[in-house]
Amino acid sequence: MDGMTTGGLALPALVAAATIGLWAFALLPEFLVALLFFSAATILRLAAPDVVFSGFASSAFWLVLSGFVLGGAIRKVGLADRVAGLLAPRLVGSWPALVAGVIGLTYALAFVMPSNMGRIAVLMPVVMALADRAGLPAAGPGRTGLALAVGFGTFQLSASILPANVPNLVMAGAAESAFGLHFAYLPYLALHAPVLGLLKGAVLVACIALLFRPGPLAPRAAAPAPAAMTPEERRLAALLLATLALWMTDSLHGIPAAWIGLAAACLCLLPRIGFLSGEDFASGVNIRTCLYIAGILGLAAVVTRTGLGDRVGRALLAVLPLDPARPALGFASLVGLTTLLNFAVTANGVSALFTPLARLLAEGTGLPLVTVLMVQVIGYSTPLLPYQAAPIVVAMGMGRVPARDGARLCLAVAAVTFAVLVPLDVLWFRLLGRL
Repeated sequence: MDGMTTGGLALPALVAAATIGLWAFALLPEFLVALLFFSAATILRLAAPDVVFSGFASSAFWLVLSGFVLGGAIRKVGLADRVAGLLAPRLVGSWPALVAGVIGLTYALAFVMPSNMGRIAVLMPVVMALADRAGLPAAGPGRTGLALAVGFGTFQLSASILPANVPNLVMAGAAESAFGLHFAYLPYLALHAPVLGLLKGAVLVACIALLFRPGPLAPRAAAPAPAAMTPEERRLAALLLATLALWMTDSLHGIPAAWIGLAAACLCLLPRIGFLSGEDFASGVNIRTCLYIAGILGLAAVVTRTGLGDRVGRALLAVLPLDPARPALGFASLVGLTTLLNFAVTANGVSALFTPLARLLAEGTGLPLVTVLMVQVIGYSTPLLPYQAAPIVVAMGMGRVPARDGARLCLAVAAVTFAVLVPLDVLWFRLLGRL
């Protein structure tokens, strides 16, 4: 018998709460919490093993693993340092300029590359090489801030671009199947980019620049003109360009980004034609982070499959202050609902649970159905803790960022978002006739 028949929702709720609590407060290493979740969920039969371990079958898991391989190859052959050398003269003059440049890179790349994990894999080694050029110490706050800039910029800002974020795609697919709605690229961008893209980018720059300010930068002396690319660099550059081209055209050929990344990673590991040895793989792939990602995805699957997520959503719906005569209150309540759901099912699961409730929520708030669907983007793109957004976790793993620092930035950005950006979003939605 599974957890649903032996204890209703009590056991799934207890295991989910314990797992989330251990992750949130960093009481145990994140990979150990994931392993404990797998053990508890299987022993207590909360769900079938294929659900509990579904994170290992997820494309996100394999994109994370292949991202570590590609990042290691970029560092080893020297491409990261070469690109950093081209960017350094424009960015290493001051700490705020360096942070703003990295955030700008994450947002610009989101327009041409659909995968969060892929963008992190490409950017992280380049940004760490930039940190070297700026003279930032290996274990200092400045390097931590730049690693977080890659993760937060990649995940949070890409929510304003429809095809650049997994929760966006889940929401769009669920809305199409449930309500027959189709979201177009440009109207979606016009609705979200000004506040969730540009203004939130400015908030990220300010928070990172203030929270992780290093000592005075000590840029390296201007490097001589770079030498010609080595054969290894040329081969890796060709492989990366082909990988990027396939990622950018996934809507045409239908091959998911994860399997493209996995194939590229395999080429990087092949004897003679590849770039990494078995020892490089063992030292470069952060298995701890991979297990953590599998645990997050498995927890979301269990919460969804057992019905716990739906029960939580409907319970919250019953106590929300919904008043059709006060649309701004309804707007804020929906942001709060998605923020709370994010604790239980993480960002990828929020849209799957929230979207089916949209018609009921539209009736309760008096807001148009499309507006209700669009409001959730604010909530799932603003995690209160790092575990709620897998790309942030991956960036923290690649940059070796302590959990406490990731949580500090999450809370700071969320505080400014809810206090400043949400009211501005209300005004922007109203200006565009969505409220």
